[in-house]
Amino acid sequence: MTKKILSLCCFILFVAALHAQEDAGILTLDRIYSGEFRTGYLGPFKWFEEGEAYTKLERSASGAGQDLMRYDSRTGEGELLIASAQLVPTGSEQPLDIADYDWSTDQSKLLIFTNTERVWRANTRGDYWVYDRDAQTLTQLGADLPESSLMFAKFAPDGKSVAYVSKHNIYVESLDPGNTRIRQLTTDGTEDIINGTFDWAYEEEFSCRDGFRWSYDGRHIAFWQIDATDIKDFLMINNTDSIYSQIIPVQYPKVGETPSSAKIGNIELASGDITWMDIPGDPYQHYLPRMQWVGESHQLLIQQLNRKQNERKIWLTDALTGKAKNIYTEKDEAWVSVRQGELYELAGGKSFVLNTEKDGWRHLYRFDLDGKEQLLTPGDYDLASVYLINEKENYVYLDASPDNPTQRYLYQVAMKNGKKKRLTPDDQPGTHSYTISPNGKFAVHSWSNANTPPTTEFISLPDHKVLRTLIDNKTYRQQMAELKLSPVEFFTITTADGVNMDGRMIKPLDFDPEKKYPILFNVYGEPAGQTARDSWVSLWDRMMAQKGYIIITMDNRGTPSLKGREWRKSIYRKIGIINSRDQAMATREVLKWPFVDPDRIAVWGWSGGGSMTLNLLFRYPELYQTGVSVAPVGNQLLYDNIYQERYMGLPSENREDFIEGSPVTYAKNLEGDLLIVHGTGDDNVHYQNAEVVINELIRHNKQFQMMAYPNRSHGIYEGQNTRKHLYGLITNYITEHTPPGGVEKTAGKPIRP
Repeated sequence: MTKKILSLCCFILFVAALHAQEDAGILTLDRIYSGEFRTGYLGPFKWFEEGEAYTKLERSASGAGQDLMRYDSRTGEGELLIASAQLVPTGSEQPLDIADYDWSTDQSKLLIFTNTERVWRANTRGDYWVYDRDAQTLTQLGADLPESSLMFAKFAPDGKSVAYVSKHNIYVESLDPGNTRIRQLTTDGTEDIINGTFDWAYEEEFSCRDGFRWSYDGRHIAFWQIDATDIKDFLMINNTDSIYSQIIPVQYPKVGETPSSAKIGNIELASGDITWMDIPGDPYQHYLPRMQWVGESHQLLIQQLNRKQNERKIWLTDALTGKAKNIYTEKDEAWVSVRQGELYELAGGKSFVLNTEKDGWRHLYRFDLDGKEQLLTPGDYDLASVYLINEKENYVYLDASPDNPTQRYLYQVAMKNGKKKRLTPDDQPGTHSYTISPNGKFAVHSWSNANTPPTTEFISLPDHKVLRTLIDNKTYRQQMAELKLSPVEFFTITTADGVNMDGRMIKPLDFDPEKKYPILFNVYGEPAGQTARDSWVSLWDRMMAQKGYIIITMDNRGTPSLKGREWRKSIYRKIGIINSRDQAMATREVLKWPFVDPDRIAVWGWSGGGSMTLNLLFRYPELYQTGVSVAPVGNQLLYDNIYQERYMGLPSENREDFIEGSPVTYAKNLEGDLLIVHGTGDDNVHYQNAEVVINELIRHNKQFQMMAYPNRSHGIYEGQNTRKHLYGLITNYITEHTPPGGVEKTAGKPIRP
C-alpha cells in the first residue's frame, strides 16, 4: 500500500512538474506586468571630446546615487569622472537623482536636471544644478525661484552662464563665483503670454518644447513668444481627488478655431533690449515652427507655415534690426511637413541642407542663401531620418530602406554624386537606429526584428565593426527562447482598388492550416504612425496569439511608410475615408485565406487607431464583429487645429470632408460588439469624443459597452495597475465576444463562453 501511494505521489508530482513546464512557456497578463520580463536601458548617454569618448550614468558602488563614467570610444576603457558623493547638496545626505545632464562646451561643467515634473507628454520642468569639475562645487540654479519650475536650461557658449525658463519667462544666471546673479530677461510671461517655450498645440503637433537659442558669441538669445490669450480653455474635471470636483483648464485650439500667434525676438544681453523679427503675414494665420542662428553671425533662419500648412517659407532675418528676406519657398497640394524640417548648416552658414518631399520622395537638398539648389540624395527612395552630415568628408549618414519599407538601415551617401552605400550588415534584417558621434567615427547601434529581441552595441564607422555590446538583453533573450512563441510573418496584400499593403502576422500556437481561426486586427492608419514594422513585437500580441488568434496589422495609404509622397499624401482631406476603406478592402482579401474564420473578426486600436476601429465597425459592419476603441477621435471637428487642418484642410472651406471622415457620422450602422475606452483626463483627445459617440449610439438604440479611466491621460497609464487593468479589460472583452482557437472548417460558428 505504501509503495502504491508513493508511486501515485511521484506520478502526481511528475504531472505537476510537466504542467508547470508547459505553463512556463505561456504568457499571461500577470507575467507581462509583474516585471518578470525586462529589457535593458542605456540611460542618458552623451558624446564626449567630439566622440573620441562618451559618458554615461552608472549606479554607484556605494548604492546611493549615480556615478558619471567616461569611456574611451576605441578601447572601452572606463574612468570615474564624477562620483555620486560629489553630487550631494549642502544640508542633504543623498546625492542628486539625475534625470538628464549636459556638458558645457569645454566640458569643465556639468548641468544636472533633477526633481522633474511632467508637462503634457514629457518631464520638461524641474530643478537644475551645476557641478564645476575644476572647483569641485555644486550649485543650484534659480534657487530663489519656485521648486521644479525651471525648463530647458542651457550653458552659454563660453560656459560662464546658463539661461533657462521659469513661469513663462526667460532668465540668465552667471556662474562666476565672485559675481553670481540672476537676470530676468522677459517680464510679461503669463499663462497666456508664453516666452521661451510653447503652448499645448505647438508642443504636440510641431514637437516644439525648448523655445530659445543662444547666439554663437553668447551675447544674444533668440526666443519664441506665443500669445495664447484668445485660445479657449477646454475644461477637464477631476472628480476623485476631493469631495468637490476640480476644474482643469487646457488651452486647446479646436479645428477651425484661430491658432495662437507666434513671434520671435532677439534679446541683447548687455542692454536687455528685445528686437522682434519682422516676418510678413498675419501672425494668427501662420505658424513659426523652426528657428536657428546662422553660423557665427547675427542672422536667424526662421521657417514659416501658412494656416493650411501647404506652404513653407524660409526667412533670413537680421537679428539686430529684425529685417527679413524670403530665401526659399516650398508649396505642396497637400501639406509640407516640418517635423523633420531642421536645416543642417554648411559652409559656415552660407548654405543649408533641407529635408523635403517636393520631388515625390523624401530627399535632401542643399540650397545656398542666394537660392541655388542641389539634390543630394537622388533616386526613387525615401530617407527616414538624417543622423549626421559630415561636411569635411562630404557625406551624409541617413536612415532608409529602399527595398523594404517595413525595415530601416544605415546608409552613407556621398554629397558629391548621391551614391549611397548600405553600412548595416546584410545578415541583420530588421529595424536599426543609431546615435552617431559628432566626428562620425562611432555610433550607438540598436536593432531588432520581429523575431529577434533588441540589442544595443557600440560600433565604429563606416566599417560598422562592433567594438562592444552595451545592452545584450541576455536574460530577456533566454526568457523569450523559453516561451512558446509563434514566428512573426510578413505579407503583402493587394486590394480590389489595386493598393499594395504591407502586413505583419502572428499565427496561433500549433497552427493547423486545416482549421479556421479568428483574427484580431491591430489598426492605426493615420499619418502619424506605421504599424507593420519589422521590429520586436509586444508580448501582449504574442499572448493573444498563444490564446488562439491570428494577430494582424496592416499599413494603409496615408501612413508614413517609405513608399513616396503619393502614398503618404493620398489621404489628404480623406482621413477616416480612404484609410478605413483600404483596411476593409485588405480585410476582404484576408478573409479569402482558407484558415480564417469570417465569423470571428475583431479589431482594436488606440487614438487614431481607436477612430479607425469605430470607422471599420460603423462603415463595414458586415466584416467586423467585435471592436475595442481606445481614446478615439469621434468627431474630427473636436481635435486640435494644427493636426487636423494639416491633413484635412480648413472646415470653412471643406467642412463636409470632416463630417464624412468622422466615426460619429456612421454610428447608426453599428451591428457588432463595441467597447469604448477613454481617460477622463485626456488632454490630447478629449473624453468629449467618447461622449459624442456614445450619445449618437444611444440615439439609434445601439447597445455597446464603455469604460472610463478617471483622470488618466491619452496614454492611460497613471495610477497603480492601470495598464494591467486596461489590457485585462481588452483581453476579456475580445475573448468573450470573439472566442479564440481553431475549429474544423466544417464546424459552425463557435459558441461564446
